[in-house]
Amino acid sequence: MNLKDKVVLVTGSTRGIGLAIAKLFSQLGARVVLHGRSAVSPEVLADFPADTLTLQADLADADSVSSAINDLYEQVESVDVLVNNAGIVDDKLAMGMSAAEFANVVNVNLNGTFNVTQPVFKKMLRARSGVIINMASVVGEMGNVGQVNYAASKAGVIGMTKTLAREGAKRGVRVNAIAPGMIMSDMTSGLSERVQAAMIEAIPLHRIGDPSEIAQTAMFLAQNEYITGQVITVDGGLYI
Repeated sequence: MNLKDKVVLVTGSTRGIGLAIAKLFSQLGARVVLHGRSAVSPEVLADFPADTLTLQADLADADSVSSAINDLYEQVESVDVLVNNAGIVDDKLAMGMSAAEFANVVNVNLNGTFNVTQPVFKKMLRARSGVIINMASVVGEMGNVGQVNYAASKAGVIGMTKTLAREGAKRGVRVNAIAPGMIMSDMTSGLSERVQAAMIEAIPLHRIGDPSEIAQTAMFLAQNEYITGQVITVDGGLYI
């Protein structure tokens, strides 16, 4: 897929991995739609063309998402690429996690991904064209102590990805997922040097990944037209 002038919706694109993806696609000539739970700040918009669109919605609220997506389709004819990046963490050992803490992460990461995907997927099927890229996690593949809610939500995203890929293939809609490992973010930069050193020691490449490396993977999945139903793990070898 040639990304020039294609409409690319990236959820959770006001910072971190989502912002890196949005910037790269914009640099490649795509018309990016930025999303945030709250309004996208002028500081973020300053790095994008003047005609950049924004979408504000709480992804766990199906009605809020439906309204926002309907408004978006009044401004664009199609969404050519959907990148489901938005997600949250709320870590705690399983024995001490409340039902609400478990449900909240699943509602945003898994249900929220479905809430955005379903209306866009329907349009893509009718158009017989489109690409969906879901942000999973290496934790969804291997598990991680203290992240039972997050791991469950991301494992669900992987199952969703493979099912949607089967449903979309006959109509030319491709669906893949990226499973990042430890990527530099506000969370990782705030960790102590000791904790960061321990994390790096567990990674065969002995470094934390950069958001740009996830963005490059998203670009590859958008452009390669013979890949669907796959989970691309980008983790420096953590899960071998």
